Amino acid sequence: MIRMNEHFRKLQSSYLFSEIAQKVAAFQGANPDTNVIKLGIGDVTRPLPPSIVTRFQEAVAEMGSYGSFRGYGPEQGYTFLREAIATHDFEARGMTITPDEIFISDGTKCDIGNFQELFAEDVRVAIGDPVYPVYLDTNVMAGRAGEYQHGRYTGIHYLASTAENRYVPAPPDQPLDLIYLCFPNNPTGATASRTELAEWVAYARRHRALILFDAAYEAFIQDPEIPHSIFEIEGAGEVAVEFRSFSKTAGFTGTRCAYTIIPKAVHVYDGNGERHGLHALWNRRHSTKFNGVAYPVQRAAEARYSETGKREVAELVSYYLENARIIRSEVSSMGYRCTGVDNSPYIWVQTGGSAWEFFDQILSRAGVVVTPGLGFGPSGEGHVRISAFNDREKVSEAMQRIRAAL
Repeated sequence: MIRMNEHFRKLQSSYLFSEIAQKVAAFQGANPDTNVIKLGIGDVTRPLPPSIVTRFQEAVAEMGSYGSFRGYGPEQGYTFLREAIATHDFEARGMTITPDEIFISDGTKCDIGNFQELFAEDVRVAIGDPVYPVYLDTNVMAGRAGEYQHGRYTGIHYLASTAENRYVPAPPDQPLDLIYLCFPNNPTGATASRTELAEWVAYARRHRALILFDAAYEAFIQDPEIPHSIFEIEGAGEVAVEFRSFSKTAGFTGTRCAYTIIPKAVHVYDGNGERHGLHALWNRRHSTKFNGVAYPVQRAAEARYSETGKREVAELVSYYLENARIIRSEVSSMGYRCTGVDNSPYIWVQTGGSAWEFFDQILSRAGVVVTPGLGFGPSGEGHVRISAFNDREKVSEAMQRIRAAL
């Protein structure tokens, strides 16, 4: 008989955002006249920038012409996009990342979820708490998590991110192998200083560990003292992989394009302690299981690095950050403590009570969707995440509704 992967049975409830969607659908079914405003999932609402749309259309037209039509592209991504990323995202900030160390994909969630396939089942995994659910759930599926007891998995080392440590956990005393870090953080909006990231890099080098660094929100960093990349830290090029996306910066959530950086100096080890290049392992996996991102999408992503594209993306980022400031101002005036905003599109609000009860209250009384912090991990209890990804008018209306409801 065909047997299932029984590690899937260890997953708790449904995927967080699927559960939220079910609750919202039920509410809308019972209240069809209520215009629900969604400040929960981090999906953008502003359209693609004009210069990106123009390049997208031009590339589609190329695909319709005999002389410029393209078939299968390289799974790793076209050279023109990889070179643009290396030049503008890394070389411009003093980092040396070569184009062939960059892999183009259809999303950071996919890459982060798939990346754990490269590692042994018994590696010791460290994950932030609270954390973006894909880090934890994919390791549960892979059989690394152990049993679920008292709100946590026995095989996972949780890095508590609380108000006491500014939602930036320090390296633990014991050795770990695979470490997930995300800054600016989803969900807390916290950012890590150069000193804090340097401590993690030193830890990884000391224990021959690997850091998976999620930098999907780096474009929102406004403070010049905050690193945009783990590779700004000396030595990180030997112990870290970085994930980035065009989704929240250039509005590609519905267009799908992202990239992962794997320096060739990063190594993993076999059972005999012998080194193997991680770059080659991922290239093998990527080439086997991924067909590549469509040519027009990659040309559109390339346009993000033109002078016009840079200006348009900066305007998008500023728009969402202003939404975040409006939300923080309103929430703070109601007496709630919150973090995020200055360098992040997320506002992490301390509610002082049950996260899901607060979610239900805001939905039922105000018709506004936020994200319960408990869905991101045990330390998320007593918090909700509010997303700044919506139109200005809806953000303002949502805040008025929440004020009236509370």
